[in-house]
Amino acid sequence: MKRNSGSGVRSKLYGLVHHPYFTNTVLFLIFINSITIGLETYPGIFKEYQNWFVVIEGFFLWFFTIEIILRIIAHRPVLHFFKNGWNIFDFIIIGGVLIFSGTHYISALRILRVLRVMRTVSVSPSLQRLTTALLRTVPAMANILLLLAIVFYVFAVIGVILYRDLAPEYFGSLHLSMVTLFQVVTLESWASGVFRPIFEEDPWSWIYFISFILIGTFIVLNLFVGEIVNNVQKVNEMYEAKEKEKEGKKEVDHEMLLKEIAELKAMIKENQDNK
Repeated sequence: MKRNSGSGVRSKLYGLVHHPYFTNTVLFLIFINSITIGLETYPGIFKEYQNWFVVIEGFFLWFFTIEIILRIIAHRPVLHFFKNGWNIFDFIIIGGVLIFSGTHYISALRILRVLRVMRTVSVSPSLQRLTTALLRTVPAMANILLLLAIVFYVFAVIGVILYRDLAPEYFGSLHLSMVTLFQVVTLESWASGVFRPIFEEDPWSWIYFISFILIGTFIVLNLFVGEIVNNVQKVNEMYEAKEKEKEGKKEVDHEMLLKEIAELKAMIKENQDNK
């Protein structure tokens, strides 16, 4: 009986912490908490309402502590809670704030409180999918960054050779040339700030700048976007497959339950006939 009552409480807690109302409430309070943390950065506002900020922070700290305790208890066994990376992240953030509260490690405490805003990702499934897709992109991004670095290096050396005397403030050395090309590839004031003064001295300079923009911006950087979109699609398919698998298990469990009920009915009827 004790096991059944314990499992019943856990199942109710599991339903509670995964209920949309509960999740939306947590998201809303994280949003409000992020606003209060931002307001604390204004000395005038913080000094005037310091007592209120202390009370509000105490409320958020205890709410999120109770929330994560409920989520831990809802898992069976409890260690399954720590099999999810996002749950570990939540536990470290909340536990770290509890540990550093009231200590001299004010900087660490403030950083952990700011990181609490990142819990929006761990609570929202859609943000989890997007973050997972971005993390999956990291290995491919390394190759794209290497390609981009090669393009930057080649054009930086060419820029030094061609425009060292015309624009030493932009192409006077290799590292200055790299910084200039970074400005050009972001398309931030590249025409008025960099290109036009050089173009007045060298009318053929447009070939250098346009070719770099075409290769650096419209080809290489778009590889990043393409890789991210590709991984987002893969992650969405993966999550959809998991959801279908869960639905399939539920249907199988439902069918097994119906079979067991039918067998029990048949046994009861058979016993009654024998009597």
